[in-house]
Amino acid sequence: MNSQTKKIVITGGAGGIGQACARSFKNQSIILTDYSQEMVDKSVATLKKEGFDVSGIACDITNKSDVEKLTKFVSVNGTLKALIHTAGVSGTVTDLKKVFTIDLVATEYLIDAFYKIATTDSVAVLLSSMMAHVVPANEVYDDALTNPQEENSFDTVSKFVDGSSDTMYNFSKRGVQLLTQKHMGKWGAKGARIVSVSPGVIETPMGLKAAEEHPERMENIKQATPLKRNGQPEDVADVVNFLTSDAARFITGTDILVDGGVIHNIKKMG
Repeated sequence: MNSQTKKIVITGGAGGIGQACARSFKNQSIILTDYSQEMVDKSVATLKKEGFDVSGIACDITNKSDVEKLTKFVSVNGTLKALIHTAGVSGTVTDLKKVFTIDLVATEYLIDAFYKIATTDSVAVLLSSMMAHVVPANEVYDDALTNPQEENSFDTVSKFVDGSSDTMYNFSKRGVQLLTQKHMGKWGAKGARIVSVSPGVIETPMGLKAAEEHPERMENIKQATPLKRNGQPEDVADVVNFLTSDAARFITGTDILVDGGVIHNIKKMG
């Protein structure tokens, strides 16, 4: 294999948004990763049948040595064009530590590891959430969210979330946005970019599960959406695709909302 093949790495590659992102890169070389090898193999097989240049490897993103294994796999097979980080859990996982670790700490593990193999024009696109935008700026927890690997960060943030895993999700996703700002200078010195994307309500298996648990709330959100519909995985994938392209070459350290405009109305509802 050509060691200069530019690779697009997609975490959460077996999930709804991960799959849609993969499909948006039809003529490029993709590496899918997810927690379960079985799910990775299944997703890779499906995409191969559809004519994609795709390989896969399982990775537990909360495990630093597993993340190193992933970056090695990328380096052996090519150079890094983009890391698209869609892996994560929602507040339906009723474990504050788990939400914080998977959604935020693991994100910084990936940023750190992929920085080492980033070159000029490499891009990291991290999935945040529109719900990150309901969390106001605050010096105390923002410092903890910006430094999630510090010993006391989880405890600091926990004091503000009132035992709610949904609120911890919102805070962790704010942390993802803060990480793009924290790391943009370092990545920029390599000529590389780092951005976040904040989806709204997207009809993925995870999104539909949340809808089942809060049907009335989900319907209210849909009605409050200026575009009067929920998002589809492709709505996010097309933006991600743009951000990894040369058309977005001067965009870094920022967040792009892909929410049909609804967050502005959610904030008004309070």
